[in-house]
Amino acid sequence: MAPLIGTPSVWTLLIILALALLLFGGTRLAGLGKSTGKAIREFKEETRGLGNEGSGQTVSAPVEPGRTTEAAPVDAELVDPPKNPNNDR
Repeated sequence: MAPLIGTPSVWTLLIILALALLLFGGTRLAGLGKSTGKAIREFKEETRGLGNEGSGQTVSAPVEPGRTTEAAPVDAELVDPPKNPNNDR
């Protein structure tokens, strides 16, 4: 069977993979694969919830283990409100 026009061969894909490994390194490529898999998994979970919207069921977003839904503390400095010069007390 003849290859389709524009379809890369196995050797072309291996060369592209080797160049990517040389340019980015193994750890960065592994992290990219891990984050891509996580994103796809989250997308599938969210799209499953879309089918239940019309049925009256509530769908909650998944929470990662060890994470809370509380707001993160903000590192800020409290400042006194500006004093009104017209209000003499």
